Amino acid sequence: MSGQLFLAATPIGNVGDASSRLREVLTSANIIAAEDSRRAHRLLADLGITTTAQIWSFYDAVEEAKSPELISRVQQGETVVMISDAGMPSVSDPGYRLVQEAIAADVRVSVLPGPSAVLAALAVSGLPVDRFSFEGFLPRKSGERRTWCENLLHDTRTMVFFEAPHRLVESLIDLQAVFGPDRRAVICRELTKTYEEVIRGTLAELVAWSDREILGEITLVVAGAEPLPETSPTEWVALVATRVEVGESQRDAIAAVARELGVPKRDVYDAVLAEQRQRKS
Repeated sequence: MSGQLFLAATPIGNVGDASSRLREVLTSANIIAAEDSRRAHRLLADLGITTTAQIWSFYDAVEEAKSPELISRVQQGETVVMISDAGMPSVSDPGYRLVQEAIAADVRVSVLPGPSAVLAALAVSGLPVDRFSFEGFLPRKSGERRTWCENLLHDTRTMVFFEAPHRLVESLIDLQAVFGPDRRAVICRELTKTYEEVIRGTLAELVAWSDREILGEITLVVAGAEPLPETSPTEWVALVATRVEVGESQRDAIAAVARELGVPKRDVYDAVLAEQRQRKS
């Protein structure tokens, strides 16, 4: 007899958001694989659930090692429920490797939808949600963070980030440096909890707001870039020439024009090279 693996979304702050189906599955589970076993016990207590399930500690560092055993237990007919500390497993949380193992073993995987900090922040942000990307946590170091943001500079989709409260102001400063001070953004703090805050403004305004002690869970939503106008290789060459005339190296000028226009650096280089060859012929 084959069992079943469930990925179950849990409340992101307000336990009242737990679904009746989540309660049913947690009550009937043989194993609850939890990102933090202590939080799992607290969730069960808050939901008034008494369970005979084994509760496994299942965090990032042990996911790969423990996944085969969990899949084996499902194959023996048991019900395994995977939960993260909050929200949906595998979304910037453990769960991805477990699902991969299950698919490889032809084990049925079901999902219990529910609370999501990503979708909640998008919905309340007031920014466009027809197209968006989830970028997880930004790199910890400023240089790496700015490089990451430069790769997103021309992305027209609304972007969602998680960030630790003690790094929020530094991340906002780097986002402002790359995206510009006028890019719209929203800080969502402690969503669904007692002290929930939603702060909307430009990146410059949010940098000023965040220069204080900040506590709690942070989800940051940033507007996408305005679509760039169509440009031609002739225009790329002219812009590079303008930069070179004021003292930039050709290499730096090509890189800057490519970044500003959102076109591949190689294409700009090829256009400049072709123009130089044409002048010599």
